[in-house]
Amino acid sequence: MGIAKQAAMLRTARNSASIRTYHPAGTVKCEGVRLFRSQVARDVGCILDVNPSVKAWRCMSSPLDAGGIVHVADFQVFDEEGSILYLDAPDRSLSAEAAAIASEAARINARYRLLDRAEIYDGFRLRNARDLLRYASHDTPLGDRLRLLTALDEHGSLPLSDCLRAFLETKPVAGIASLILHGFIEVDLDEAPLSPETAVRRIAR
Repeated sequence: MGIAKQAAMLRTARNSASIRTYHPAGTVKCEGVRLFRSQVARDVGCILDVNPSVKAWRCMSSPLDAGGIVHVADFQVFDEEGSILYLDAPDRSLSAEAAAIASEAARINARYRLLDRAEIYDGFRLRNARDLLRYASHDTPLGDRLRLLTALDEHGSLPLSDCLRAFLETKPVAGIASLILHGFIEVDLDEAPLSPETAVRRIAR
């Protein structure tokens, strides 16, 4: 497929995507334009942002030629090991067979998946991701970061309520959300909604 043809098909796909703003607006791992086809696609982006194995992701991926039918997946995902995954949200109506899309992805040393709805909406991960991404644009000052990481080094883990006391230079909830999103600390996003009792641990670097 020629470069000019690829560019034209990608422009067409982008023009057909919704110009609505879906919430939350912030992202931390998205590269390039933030253009979501639906709220369900936006929800997938939330899950990608809190997946530690995901290094980066892009909306409206490079076109795939699936047996003569052009398919632009909702996402192109890059993991920490250098692999590429083309991903569609659960509400996507495919113009080509999923097997044909997967075969084309495999031809260029990538993978393809159409997500199941349960992968996004079962459990508490999406709810917690949405809460955290409200603070995606926030940067935690060095002093607050050092105070919290030092406390976690001393104690191993701390309840979230105790961690909030380390923030003297910025708003505590925004500060701790930013540190979670940027991989300095971790919490269990699947067990329950984030609460004062949620255990916070430092991520080894």
